[in-house]
Amino acid sequence: MAFDELREDYKGTALRKEECASDPKKQFQRWFDQAVEQKVEMANAMTLATVDAEGAPQARIVLLKELDSDGFVFYTNYDSAKGKELQANKRVSLLFYWYAMHRQIRIDGVVAKVDARTSDEYFATRPRDSNIAAIASAQSEVVESREELLLQIAAVKERVGSAALTRPENWGGYRVVPHALEFWQGQPDRSHDRVKYQLDTSGAWQRTRLAP
Repeated sequence: MAFDELREDYKGTALRKEECASDPKKQFQRWFDQAVEQKVEMANAMTLATVDAEGAPQARIVLLKELDSDGFVFYTNYDSAKGKELQANKRVSLLFYWYAMHRQIRIDGVVAKVDARTSDEYFATRPRDSNIAAIASAQSEVVESREELLLQIAAVKERVGSAALTRPENWGGYRVVPHALEFWQGQPDRSHDRVKYQLDTSGAWQRTRLAP
């Protein structure tokens, strides 16, 4: 089938600017709760876009683990490719796409590491095997084969035995503090609804409606 033959008839409840929450994080939580209620698969999966040393955009999926009063939190290896990019350039974009609901949310902001205590507390909630993998993996570095990776994981398992695991210093959380969010709701005939929140110089959120 040719790509130009793939078409979708978008359908969704109208998104009106005046009906959106005044705080975009509350609007996000409202939509997220609805996605969970409708059993959208991996509703917390989000594309994280960064910029590398040559100025080229890089994107990958990470998982949202917390939304607090300051922003959107995810966890990763600080020495990974994305970790190095985040160290060099704090400006990032996030993207959620929930096909089942014909909804998309774009988030622009700056990133900062969460405090060590928060990372420790989250690390303690993860499955043991996930934490062993985090300890064993030199994320983004070349590994000769899957077998070699599994040997590295097995070596960590043997070394730690049944002892309590300590979070590696090079693994932890980041918080994306947003300054712009856009909510997109698919509509028939491509008359999509788009509402954008922008933080103004006084620290207040301003809402505008955008043409599709």
